[in-house]
Order: sequence, then C-alpha cells, then structure tokens
Amino acid sequence: MKFTLKDYQEDAVDDLLNTLERARTAWERDGDETSIALTAPTGAGKTVMAAAVIEAMFHGSEKFDVEADEGAVVLWFSDDPNLNEQTRMRLMDASEKFTSSDLVVIEPPFAKPKLDPGRVYFLNTQKLSKSSKLTRGHIEDESQPVLPGAPDLQGYTIWETIANTISDEDRTLYLVLDEAHRGFNTKTSGDKTTLVRRLVQGHAGYPPIPIVWGISATIEHFRTAMNEADASKDRRAFPPVMVDPNRVQESGLVKDVVSLVIPNEAGNFDTTLVRLAAQKLAASTDRWAEYSKNQKLTEAVVPLLVLQTPNTPDPDEIGRALDTIAEVMPELYGGNVAHVLGDHSRQQYGHWDIGWIEPQRVQETPEVRVLIAKDAISTGWDCPRAEVMVSFRPAKDTTHITQLLGRMVRSPLARRVPGDEALNAVECILPFFDRTTAGNVVRYLTGQLEEMPGTGTNKKILVDGRELRPNPSISESVWPVWDTLPTQTLPKRGARPVKRLVALAQALAMDSVHRGALSDAEREMHLVLDTYATRYGSLLDQQIDEVWRVDVQQISGTSMSNKLTYRDFSMRADDRAIRSAFEDAKKAFGADIAQSYVNHLASEDDGDDDGLRDAYVRTAALAMINEVREKVDQEANDLVGSWFARHRVAIKALPDVRKQDYEDIRAMTTDPQRGELGRPRSRMEDYKVVEDNNQMADAPLVGRHLMSDEDGMFPMSSLNKWERKVVHVELARPGAVGWYRNPPRSAVDSLGIAYRDGQGNWRTMHPDFIFFHEIGGEVKASIVDPHGTHLEDAVVKLKALAEFAQTFGDEFHRIEAVAQPGKLMKVLDMTIPIVRDGVLYDDKPAVEFYRSDIASEYIG
Repeated sequence: MKFTLKDYQEDAVDDLLNTLERARTAWERDGDETSIALTAPTGAGKTVMAAAVIEAMFHGSEKFDVEADEGAVVLWFSDDPNLNEQTRMRLMDASEKFTSSDLVVIEPPFAKPKLDPGRVYFLNTQKLSKSSKLTRGHIEDESQPVLPGAPDLQGYTIWETIANTISDEDRTLYLVLDEAHRGFNTKTSGDKTTLVRRLVQGHAGYPPIPIVWGISATIEHFRTAMNEADASKDRRAFPPVMVDPNRVQESGLVKDVVSLVIPNEAGNFDTTLVRLAAQKLAASTDRWAEYSKNQKLTEAVVPLLVLQTPNTPDPDEIGRALDTIAEVMPELYGGNVAHVLGDHSRQQYGHWDIGWIEPQRVQETPEVRVLIAKDAISTGWDCPRAEVMVSFRPAKDTTHITQLLGRMVRSPLARRVPGDEALNAVECILPFFDRTTAGNVVRYLTGQLEEMPGTGTNKKILVDGRELRPNPSISESVWPVWDTLPTQTLPKRGARPVKRLVALAQALAMDSVHRGALSDAEREMHLVLDTYATRYGSLLDQQIDEVWRVDVQQISGTSMSNKLTYRDFSMRADDRAIRSAFEDAKKAFGADIAQSYVNHLASEDDGDDDGLRDAYVRTAALAMINEVREKVDQEANDLVGSWFARHRVAIKALPDVRKQDYEDIRAMTTDPQRGELGRPRSRMEDYKVVEDNNQMADAPLVGRHLMSDEDGMFPMSSLNKWERKVVHVELARPGAVGWYRNPPRSAVDSLGIAYRDGQGNWRTMHPDFIFFHEIGGEVKASIVDPHGTHLEDAVVKLKALAEFAQTFGDEFHRIEAVAQPGKLMKVLDMTIPIVRDGVLYDDKPAVEFYRSDIASEYIG
C-alpha cells in the first residue's frame, strides 16, 4: 500500500481478510454461499481499506500474514459508472501493486468466457439492464422470449461470463456490493435491487455468486440490500466488520468541528450571511496559505465555498450571491465558479456564465473556488477542501444539508492539523433556519438520527463558534510545565520492534536528522545476531539441522490388500524449502534486517552459491530460537529509545506531517509509550448553550484558561454542571494560575491515557481537566476528571487513571477522579498509594469506590 493505514483501518483489514478466508473455505469445502459487510462512517477510508484487502488477497501480505489467493476475482458493483470510475482511480492511488490492466471497467464488446484471476472488474446497474449490449440475447425470465443471437460483437453474455467464472474450480468470485454512496435516484436504486437479487440469488439457470462483500456507511444499508436480494435466506452471513466512528474521529481523517451560523429567526434570503461566508472563505484561504508556507507543503490547500441551492433555484438570487462574494474577493471571476447540477450545460446566474464540472474533479481543480450544488451526493464525491457552505434550502431539507456536509467533513491533508481547531473545522451557514430547527442538524451530525448514523459522537458542533488563541494573561511559568507533561500513545496490533527500528531509521535518514541511520541500524542488529549466534551456538546448530532436514512420510498400498504401509524418512532441503523457512525469519526480524543479515553472512564467504545458501539457513535457524528473538526485540527497542532521546529536539523542529510520522513510529509497539504533548495553537468553542427549555442562551464565561478570547475568557458551553463546579472549586484554591479543558480525542494538544476496554482492545481516555497551581514557588499540574459512575466504562477508566498514576504520578501534584455517588461529590486521588492500589486491585462497581473509605469529600 502507498498509504500508511490508520490503526482502525489495519484492524478492519485484518478482520476482513480472516473472514473472507473463512468464506472461501466454506465455498470450496462445503459449497456454502456467504456474505460479509464492512461498515464505516463517512470519511473512514472505506476504499483504502478495500484496496488493502484486495491487494493482500491477490498478492499475499507479510503484514497481515496471508497467502495469495491465486484464483481470486473481484466483481465491483454499484449504482453509478462515475462512482465506479472514481473507485477505480482510488484503488490505483492507494495500492502500489495495482496496474491499469488489473482494474477493468467492463464495457461492450466484452468477449471473455471467464473473468481473469487477479483482477477487479467494475459493473454498474445500467450495464446489466435488458437493453445493454452486454446482456442482449440473455433470458431475463422464463416468460420472456429469447432475443436472437448473442450480444453485439460478443461471444458471451456477461451473465454467461460470470457463470463460467463461478463454475471454474480454480477461481473464486467475490462480489463487492458498494452500498456506501446511495443517492436519491429511486429509479436507479430500484433497478439495482432487481439486478443485485439476480447476482446474489442466481436466476434463469445461472448460479449465485458465492461470496458477497458489502461496503456500506451503515449495517442497515447492507442488510436491507441482502434481505431484498436473498429471498431464499440460504446464504450464510458472517458477523460484520464494523468501524467505530470515534476511532475515525480520533484518527484525524475527518474534521473535528462543524460550526453552524444560523440567524435568530428564519427569514428571506439575505446577502449579509453570504458576505460572511465569503469573509470566512477569504480568512481560511489566508490561513491555509500561511500554514502551507510554514510547513513547506508541496501543494497548498485551496479552500472551497459551496452554495447549495433549492431544487428549483432562482438564477437571479444565485447571481446576487456571486456578486456579494466577488465584493469580498475581487479577484474572483467566472472561471473560479462551477456547478455540479444534473443539467450539465452552462448556467446563467445574473451576469455570471457558469460551466459544469464533474463532481469527482472538484477536489483536484483548485481553480474552482465557489461550487454551486443541489445534492451532488449520488455519485459519492468527496471534497476535503470544501470548508464553507451556504445553504439556500429551507429548514425541512435537513437531510439534504447534512448529506452534503458529509461530503465536506474529510480533512484536506488526511490528518489533523496539530493544535489548530480552526483548520480542522467546516463552516455551515443556514440563512433559512432558525435556532429551534437547527437542533435537527446537530442531531444528524452527531449520529442521533437514522439518516446520518455513526458520524462520530466526539465531533464538536457549534452554533456560535468563535476562535480562541493562547491566553496572554497566563503566566509564562505554566508552559514549560505543560511541555514536560506525559501522554501515552495507543499500541498497535501485531507491532514488531525490529520493524519499528527500521521505520525510525528510514525516517531519520529521510529528514537528514541522522544520515546513514539505516546502515547504522543494520550494523547494530548484525552485531546482536552475531553475538547471540555465538552465545546460543549449540541451539543454533540444532536448528540449522532442522532447516536442512525435511521430514517426509510415504504411504504405500497395493490392489491386492486394503492395508497401507507407512514409511518415514528425511530429505535434504532444496532451495524452495530454505526460502520457505527464511520467510519466518523475515517475520521475526523484519524483511530489511533479515535480508541484510544474509548479505552480511554471505559476504564473509565471498558470496558463492553455497555460502549464500548457508547464510539463508543460518538466518532462518536463528529466528527459530526464542531466546534470540527476544534479545533482538529488546536490543531494537533500546536503540529506538536511545535515538528518540538523542534526536528529540531535531524531531520537534520538523514540519507537522513529519512529526506525525515519528509519533506513529513511536506507537508501533504492543505496549503504550510515552508521547510528546504539543502546545495548542487555536481552539474553536461555542458561545451559546441550549437550556432546559430548548432555548439558546449565552454560555457562562470564566478566565485563566490556557486558550481564551481577546478578553481572556473561555466559554463553558461544553461543560455540564459537575464540570463547571469542579472548575470553580479548583480556580478558587490558593495558587491557581491556569487550567485546560482537555479535548476528548487523540490530538497533539490532548493528554491521552491508554487502556484496554472490556473486550481487550486498546483505547484512549482523555481526562477532562488539567489545572496548574503554584505550590512552594513552583508551578505543578494536576489531573482532575469528573466521571459518571453509571457509565459502562466507568470502572475500566478508573483503573486506567490509577495505572497512569502508578507510572507518572510523581510528575503531577494530584491525579483525581471525581463523582457524585450521593448528595456530596467525592474524590479518589490516585497519587495516594492506598487509593491507587484499592482501585487497581479491588473488583467492584465504580460507585462503590466512591462510597468506600479510600474516597474523600471533594471540597475547595
């Protein structure tokens, strides 16, 4: 893969490959037809995950420990040819192994008896219609007459080609049913239902496709499609692979903030809000230009403004909006505006003559600064650089607005901009909404309503969002303390220390931080392997004999007797057997180190064939010794730790995208690692709150937050009553000099604590607050985390906080969990050994810890 997969993507790909292997076994062994679904929210990278799965299926993967399926054929089916073409290009962009000839759009004439293995074929609804040249001559059902002859210029109908592929025992056909971008075209969707049924269930004597792999934004979409298609209910459904929306949000692939601008009362069209949108676009343009320059990005992000029209737009009204935008941005001209309406012809809006653009080309066409759209979602287009939207749709069109917003939530750099929420935000201006109706938009965007489920509960939705900057009134003595605070990385499944070392060496060399780092790493590992080869010499000799020896059992029988004769004997391994054994060494030591060690050994024997063969055998044998593998892992981890410490300052000076790579490398372990906490640069907060009567009110303000407005204040809109009380109590304590509302997601400016959830998976918790107090002339930090005892994960997170305190407690004044089990608020200070041990080693509900003797009353 060209892209480094995010943790949740790796997990999903691994689960998919395992399940697809089970499905293939069920088909080959028992003839069972099966289905599996991948469901993930908007922006999760479903196509990237699909590319990784298909690449591993076609070519095998050391990373996911799978062998190539040499007979695998993939048939990708969706509603729309444009979506198929977009998917085809994304697969090629994502995988370094796919060529254009591997990704085939089926077009007539298509005279093939069978689909070729190792290829992805794309089909859409129209290609399977009755009038298609691919199907003419095909029997639709028994009551219809058969059209004379085969399809034009073809020896086979597409149905015959598919059937022949299924019947070939050396091939396995996988149907990818792309349900991720279902649009509003009911006729197309209706046709698709009929055709999917024929593919899934078989018809007119043609067999069903054995394995159906659904890709969908929600499991309900795929289940509905399968229920409509599989009337017999004979197809076995494997458990779906479901991506947690919160993990997608934490990854930084989608924007963290959606800022809604809504008038107090819904009214007629008003160019005032369009002017505001233009001002936001201009400000965003300047901000991205500055960031791109500072970070030395090869391609600057060019923000886009989307004007969403009603179904029957008033051309003069759109023209006035474009005039208003041009007043704010005088450089704007007709070539900077385009539309993606269903009518592909040029449109006249006032004096603006506007051309059409394919939706999937908008992202790659930075000349387009303003885009006119209605829905533009049926083709599944994505435009991460779309940062501002003005919707002229009325309040009843909530679904249309949120669907289009779903196309805009992807981060333009496919990563979070560290510490800068303003560059991680999308602005949505709704002139025809009022504050009451806006609640529906918030509910949609947070996944509370059916039309947009699973969009991530950690997304910040603002109705009066304003930008905060570092508070100038905060004492300078706070920031050095901040810079030294510990945070934890999230471990990665299947991480190997030697691969981590090689990744670090390659990064250090690429950034000219440590020239020749890869050669140094190889030399260090060669020395380690040579040392332990000598130390465990007798064990090594035994394992070398094992590699050279291939045990064989011969079974003999005759037609004169029903008895079989068994004879065991050994043979000397040939080159293929030795290479097979060497594959295990590549998994243990990493491909780079294993191969370089072979070269190191072979060079000592002048590189002749026998010497090279012995080098492969010796390396494979070393990997079979558990003690050697453990020592190599330990030495690799030690070297990584040493290099991170030595080059800490140089790494901090690198651009954000490179620093993120080092944090990813730091996390390539099976245990949490101490990470670097970065300073916040910009924060977006809401200055309005929804009161109990569902009315909007001004958010209460408080001072001394590390991030503030121009008056040094911070709005407590995101804090509940408990949390506000904690803030007031802590700021009233003697020596209080500052506080920080910790963002509830993985970010460079968010302190994270790694823990295992109830299923044993690694997760990150983010304590609510960090307070700074001057104690004995020295500024010290405290973690205070108000947390409901009724929550399902309450005990797990209490224990995580205790474990964190066990490791890093000396670096904090207090590490406290606060709750209200009764009338009084109670606190557990994890820096106190008896409290920490009680939480760690006792097994009882969270509320009982707060009712026990180890808890104290939380008072100022």
